[in-house]
Amino acid sequence: MNSPQDVRKLGIEQLDVLAGEIREGVLNRVSNHGGHVGPNLGITEATIALVYVFDIPEDKIVFDVSHQVYPYKMLTGRAYGYLDNKRFDDVSGYSSPEESPEYDCFEIGHTSTSVALATGLQKARDIRGGKENIVAVIGDGSLSGGEAFEGFDMAAEIGTNMIIVVNDNEMSIAENHGGLYGNLNLLRDTAGKAELNFFKAMGLDYVYVEDGNNIASLIAAFKQVKDAERPVVVHIHTEKGHGYAPAVENKERFHWSMPFDLETGNLKASAGDGEEYFPALIGQYLAEKAKNDPKLVAVVSAVPGGAGFTPEIRKQMGRQYIDVGIAEEEAVALSSGMAKGGVRPVYTTYATFIQRTYDQIAQDLCVNGNAAVINVVGASVYGMNDITHICFFDIPMLSHIPNLVYLAPTTYEEFVAMEDWAIRQTEYPVAIRIPEALVAHSDEKYDTDYSQLNKYKMDKRATL
Repeated sequence: MNSPQDVRKLGIEQLDVLAGEIREGVLNRVSNHGGHVGPNLGITEATIALVYVFDIPEDKIVFDVSHQVYPYKMLTGRAYGYLDNKRFDDVSGYSSPEESPEYDCFEIGHTSTSVALATGLQKARDIRGGKENIVAVIGDGSLSGGEAFEGFDMAAEIGTNMIIVVNDNEMSIAENHGGLYGNLNLLRDTAGKAELNFFKAMGLDYVYVEDGNNIASLIAAFKQVKDAERPVVVHIHTEKGHGYAPAVENKERFHWSMPFDLETGNLKASAGDGEEYFPALIGQYLAEKAKNDPKLVAVVSAVPGGAGFTPEIRKQMGRQYIDVGIAEEEAVALSSGMAKGGVRPVYTTYATFIQRTYDQIAQDLCVNGNAAVINVVGASVYGMNDITHICFFDIPMLSHIPNLVYLAPTTYEEFVAMEDWAIRQTEYPVAIRIPEALVAHSDEKYDTDYSQLNKYKMDKRATL
């Protein structure tokens, strides 16, 4: 399969065989190289059906979250990045026009963006007088981000052809959070026939596909909506991790994985085995602190693992833990409101996601001077390195915001000293930059009060 044209020559039985071969390629890559496992296994059939029905690249397709784009890449001339172990690094983990300008419309690494981006293609096509279909694929938790709602709103307002494929696998990175997912549950339970329908309420037409891992059903649905004159949602019910038992049985563990043994699903031995992981220590620290501080509330935005909150810790913390979904803006505004209300919020997320909530940090939090705490993890040149996930913009972005104290511990013990102070004090919003490298420990006595701002002290003088 070198192009979508090759896919369109196949019959249904051959397409089913193709789905199995794509899964083998995905699993070959992720088991040897690491990457997103469950999202790509779950969307395989839908991707084949999309490529089969729509006239790609004339018709435009925008993936969100684009970490579920592996099957699409395999069908658009990039199978070598999954089948040839020497060429894994020739393809990125996300949509990238630099990699394939013909088939990838946008660089997309973050979430909830596809529908909004697609509305731009929708409007541009209408202005040009074009006839191509505009397709947005959204799912795997990305519905909970505010930009997704804005995109739905504008797609309905423009009112012309757009097909929005909602990949409902009943999961985000971990479990789903947010009121919207109650309506998705209702729609699944009623085979899409419930009178209460979020998508219809937004002014969009609606089609439901119960078996979103059945190629024939998907092809029929996509043919039904191809060339539609109005924006329409195709709600497909898929299984995250479909076709690989370990990923089905442990969906959160296999959302993304380091290299693992295909037979057992166990991680392969590596040089980092046995080393401490700083975010895991954060989760353990906050869970213990919450036991003695009923006003402490830990906040995450759909990445609990990156904050050290295992399912056991989440259960233990109960109402002192809240996941806002993929909605970093809500996380910061929520934290500001909680601080104003007299509790002690601690929001933990990756540096690359902090930029999505710059305005809320600057305005909702810091202008108001509310004493929330933000843990910025992965903040280093040693963190993520895809162009959309670079984690070293946090210092220039945050360091000039008035009223925000930005601290950078060098050891775990210094982190504890800073975090204890940040949670205890009530005067400043505080961000703490968590080291990405291996955890360092020290028996040094660290400061317990960081309220004297814009000062420094000499800890050690270098000698020539």
